[in-house]
Amino acid sequence: MPDQRPPDSAFDLRARAELALAFDPGQPPAQLFRHTPLWARLGVQRAVAALLLAATGTTAVLAMRPPALVRDAIEHEYYERTLRGNFIDSRQVLQHLGLSPEQALPGYPQLIRPCDIDGHLAYHLTTFFEKGGMVTVFAFDDATALPDASGWWGNVYWQVITARNGKPLVLVAQKEKALGVAQAALQAAPPLTSAVTSPRPSTATPPPGSFVFPTPPISQETP
Repeated sequence: MPDQRPPDSAFDLRARAELALAFDPGQPPAQLFRHTPLWARLGVQRAVAALLLAATGTTAVLAMRPPALVRDAIEHEYYERTLRGNFIDSRQVLQHLGLSPEQALPGYPQLIRPCDIDGHLAYHLTTFFEKGGMVTVFAFDDATALPDASGWWGNVYWQVITARNGKPLVLVAQKEKALGVAQAALQAAPPLTSAVTSPRPSTATPPPGSFVFPTPPISQETP
């Protein structure tokens, strides 16, 4: 196809020659290039997106992370999950659970033993609730400051509740429903005891308006 452009004029030839002498071939001035802002570059955008994603993930993990004592209790429960037996008097466990020593342990107890969790003496109770499942309860002997909270950590559900004696209890279960059933059993009001009263003698009076025959006195004289 023939070239349809008009022939170069003298001005075009002179301008082309001057430009060829002023600049080296292949090195045009920098101001002739189009500048892309730093934030608009693809590599910078990918780096910023990766940083935002990492920050969001870290924040979510830290928000779900339980206190150190709860994490140690979860680890302790993992290693003793298959242990069964009664290694301590149930009345001691009931006392630390905030329950009456005369009542039975909640659920169907599977494991009762004292244990050490990060230097804290704790009473370990693993029990089964028919409408919830298996739950492990840790009651600490010393005064431990743990706020009421719940979450998911280490592939188990955990919850911190306050017992009736004011001390915190750490609950660990593989089913979230089991925590609610255990909480209701541990925080339930104590059963009312019926008072036994001695019967009183009847002091009933005859209704008004009724006539009562007088009883004649018995004579003590002999005929």
